[in-house]
Amino acid sequence: MPLDVVETLSELVAIPSVNPMGRPLSGPEFFEYRLTEYLAGLFQRLGLPYVRQTIEPRRDNIVARLDGTVPPEQGGPLVMFEAHQDTVPVDGMTIPPWLPVVRDGRLYGRGACDIKGGMAAMLWALARLVQDRSAAAQAGARLPTLIMACTVNEEHGFSGAQDLRHLWEASTDGFIPRRPDACVVAEPTSLQVVVAHKGAVRWRLSTRGRAVHSSQPHLGDNALYKMARVLLALEQYAAHVQQSVPHHPLCGPATLSVGTIQGGISVNTVPDRCTIEIDRRLLPGEDAQAAYTEVQQYLANALGSDLQLEHEQPFLIGPALADGDNLPLASRLADAARSVIGHCGLVGVPYGTDASKIAAAGVPSVVFGPGSIAQAHTADEWIDLQELQLAAEVYYRLVRSWC
Repeated sequence: MPLDVVETLSELVAIPSVNPMGRPLSGPEFFEYRLTEYLAGLFQRLGLPYVRQTIEPRRDNIVARLDGTVPPEQGGPLVMFEAHQDTVPVDGMTIPPWLPVVRDGRLYGRGACDIKGGMAAMLWALARLVQDRSAAAQAGARLPTLIMACTVNEEHGFSGAQDLRHLWEASTDGFIPRRPDACVVAEPTSLQVVVAHKGAVRWRLSTRGRAVHSSQPHLGDNALYKMARVLLALEQYAAHVQQSVPHHPLCGPATLSVGTIQGGISVNTVPDRCTIEIDRRLLPGEDAQAAYTEVQQYLANALGSDLQLEHEQPFLIGPALADGDNLPLASRLADAARSVIGHCGLVGVPYGTDASKIAAAGVPSVVFGPGSIAQAHTADEWIDLQELQLAAEVYYRLVRSWC
């Protein structure tokens, strides 16, 4: 069954699959379950076996398999495509988020760029390979077995990608009989091959005070004022870490930022608690626990023992993607891309992806896809349709020329 890549992307965008990002939100637009059902139907129409791997309620990875000329059980190559099903929330969007609109060579809608465009391109390549399978066998051509993994919760925790490994490490059904030889992860990379990216460690830090009526603030202890001292020290540390940690040649400097702050219950009450969330971006080779501990020690030295800080354990630890083991795969993918678009480089990026979690399971992994990260998560998210079509062809040629 052939697919139209633009039509497929439109169908994906029209299905809400919003990650609530840890917020206690409810409604049919949240979580990935509706998109998972669509993908199950698509794999059935393609005649492909698939499995569902429950990560959380209403959040299933769905993984399809297209057998190659020599099955992996008999020593044949095993390649994996991976794309996440979730999108970021739609707060503040200036366009209807789930009404895909094509205009001026672009398709607009939440997830069009990140990452339903890449998913649609991979699905198009998968459908074409289904058609090719019989003809290739008759012509004596060899194809690898292809796994199409559509995962959950990439935008807030990477749990779907982290648990993929159980399908070949702990599963007894043999659907993925062994660790894949390579994985290509879809993200908006402007059709460049990402071989390295940053990781992250994120945690909450709180200051405590004593609540009193604001008419007598001197009787209380304002947690916000304490946090102001912490924020100034963290601003200094953010400058310090860029100098103290050697820059990575592809990913740039290590960074730290504070993304949220919460405190107080009313304007006429001195707040007794203030909490921030810290994001420390890790370079390839950095240890998350060491980076977390270093920030704690820096604040202790800068602020003294009179200010008691409560550092929670990290709620996210995502390793960086290191270039090295993935270079043979990257070269193969770049060759396929050059055959389609004429140019393609090997690059590093400052953001994180599922690729580093899959690489941590021993699978050489790279990142490649249509669209620019500059359009991801935006109020009018869109993707260039020419890039979408070129990426689809690149994915197809990579697998077609594997053996």
